[in-house]
Amino acid sequence: MSGILLAMQGAVSQGVLWGIMVLGVYITYKILDIADLTVDGSFALGGCVCAILVVEKGMDPLLALMVATLAGMVAGAVTGMLHTLFDIPAILAGILTQIGLWSVNLRIMGKSNIPLLKVDTIFSRIVDILGVKQSAVSLVIGILIAVLIIVFLYWLFGTEIGSALRATGNNEDMIRALGVNTKMTKLLALTISNGLVGLSGGLVCQSQKYADIGMGTGAIVIGLAAIVIGEVLMGRLKSFGSKLSSAVTGCVVYFLIRAIVLQLGMDANDMKLLSAVIVALALCIPVAIGKWRIWKSYSEEDPTC
Repeated sequence: MSGILLAMQGAVSQGVLWGIMVLGVYITYKILDIADLTVDGSFALGGCVCAILVVEKGMDPLLALMVATLAGMVAGAVTGMLHTLFDIPAILAGILTQIGLWSVNLRIMGKSNIPLLKVDTIFSRIVDILGVKQSAVSLVIGILIAVLIIVFLYWLFGTEIGSALRATGNNEDMIRALGVNTKMTKLLALTISNGLVGLSGGLVCQSQKYADIGMGTGAIVIGLAAIVIGEVLMGRLKSFGSKLSSAVTGCVVYFLIRAIVLQLGMDANDMKLLSAVIVALALCIPVAIGKWRIWKSYSEEDPTC
C-alpha cells in the first residue's frame, strides 16, 4: 500500500510539472485549433539546454530555466515562420521543426543523456534547506509556477493582443477583415506556447535529475490527453481561467492513471499504447454520449423510432 501511495504522490508532482507543458499545448490546440507537433522537440530542447547549462557551464538552475524557456520560444518561432512566411501547413511545419530539433538537441548535449546527480537544482536546494521529500517540493513548486502561468495567461488573453489571438482561432477570415495581421498572431501564439513547453522540459529535467534526447517523445499525445480529460472532468466550468486549470488537472489525472496501471503490473513498454487508448477514449466517449442523447430525444418525441 505504501508503494502505491508513494507512486501516486510522485505521479501528482510530475503531472503538475508536465501540466505547464499542457498549458502550452492548450494555446495552440484549443485557441488556435492547431495540433503543434513541435512540442515533442521543444520539450526535450528545454531539458537539454537546462541540463548542459547547469552541468557543463555551472549556471544557476533558476537562470537555466529562463534560458530553456527562451530556447523553446525560438523553436516555436521557427515553426511559426515556416507556417506564416512560407505557407507550410501548420502540422507539417511542426513536424519539420521537431525532426530538426532531434539533431539540435543531440548536438547541444553531445551525447544521448546527461545526469544531474552531482549538481544543485531548484528542487534539491529546497530539499537541503527544509529536509522534506523531493516529490513534495516538486509538487509545491510546480503548483506555484502553474498558478503564476495561469494568472499570466488569463491576463494576456484579456488584453487586446490576447483577444486577437483568440479571434484568430475562432474566425481567422473575420479578424483578418478587421485589419489584424493573423500571421503575427499565429507566430506569437506558437512562440508563447513552445516557451511554456521548454520551461516544462527544464523543470522535469531538474526534477528527475537527468536530461535525455528522447524525453519529449509523445509529449503532444500527453498534452492532448490531458486537455480532453480535463474537459470531461471540468466541462461545466465555462470561464477561461477554469479551462486553463482543467488542463493542468487533466495532466495530473493522466499521470495518476499511468501510475496506477504500472502498479497493477502493466509492462512499461506498453505505456504508449495506453496513452493512445486514453486519448481515443477521452475523444470518443463525449461524442458517443452526445449522439446517444440526440437519439434519445428523437425516440421520446417519436415513439415509432
